[in-house]
Amino acid sequence: MSEHHDLHSPVIDWFDDNARDLPWRRPEAGAWGVMVSEFMLQQTPVSRVLPVYEQWLERWPDPAALAAEPSGEAVRAWGRLGYPRRALRLHAAATAIAHLHDGEVPTDHGELLALPGIGEYTAAAVASFAYGQRHAVLDTNVRRVFARAVTGVEYPPNATTAAERKVAQRLLPADEATAARWAAATMELGALICTARGPECVRCPIAAQCAWRLAGSPAHEGPPRRGQTYAGTDRQVRGKLLAVLRDATAPVPQAALDAVWHEPVQRARALDGLVADGLVEPLAGGVYRLPG
Repeated sequence: MSEHHDLHSPVIDWFDDNARDLPWRRPEAGAWGVMVSEFMLQQTPVSRVLPVYEQWLERWPDPAALAAEPSGEAVRAWGRLGYPRRALRLHAAATAIAHLHDGEVPTDHGELLALPGIGEYTAAAVASFAYGQRHAVLDTNVRRVFARAVTGVEYPPNATTAAERKVAQRLLPADEATAARWAAATMELGALICTARGPECVRCPIAAQCAWRLAGSPAHEGPPRRGQTYAGTDRQVRGKLLAVLRDATAPVPQAALDAVWHEPVQRARALDGLVADGLVEPLAGGVYRLPG
C-alpha cells in the first residue's frame, strides 16, 4: 500500500472550505471547551450537544468551577444527552485538573491520558484540537473514512484494532500543524460526506483515490453492525428515572420513581444500576437524589 500522502491536500482543502463553524472550534473555546465538547460528542450528535455545551460553559467556564460543585450538579446539567456516566467522568477529570494541574488542562498527551475518565481517543483529540499536536485521532467518523479510502471496506470493525492504528499512523502528516488539521478534516469528512448510511461520493474530495469506491463499493461482509436500540431498554428506564431526579429540588420518594415505568423488575434493575454507577444516591427513609 502506498503512503497515501496524496490524500492530505484534497481533504484539508475541502475542510478549509466546508468546515462547520462549531463553538469548540473557535480559538476562544480553549482546551477546556474542547475537552467538554469531546465528552459530550461521544455517541451524541452535534445538534443535541450545542445547547447543553453553551449552558455548561456559561456555568462552568473552567475545570475549577465544575470541580467546586457536587458531581450530582454535573449529572443534572447533562440533561438529555444520554450516557450520563460521561458527566461523572468529566467532573472527575475537572477535579483532577483543579488539584493536580493548577486548573489548566494539561498539554502533555501522557498527562491527559492519566486523568480519570479520559481514554486514548479523548487524550489524542484534546492534544490535537486544543494544542495543535500530532496524534492519530480515531473516532467513528475517521475510522470509517480510513476503512473506505485506504482499506477498501464499507465499515470499520466494531472496536478499534491494531491494524487501524497502523493505518492512521502511516497516514499522519509529519508536520505537527498539518497533522492536527488532518485530524479535524478527516473527522468532518466522515461526519458530513462519508457518512455511515448514505456516503455522498460525488461530493467527496478523494473519491478518485478511494479504495472502496474503486473496488465497486462492495457490501459490508464483517460481523453485523451494532444497532442503536433504545425503546423498552434499561437505558430508556434509567433515562426516565434520572429525568425525575434532575427536575426535583429535594430528594425524591420511591413512589415518584415507581410512577415512571410500569414494569417493577426492570424498574428496580435500572434504579439499582444507577445507584451502582454513582449516578443516584439512596438516602435514609427510602428517598433518592443525584449525588451530593
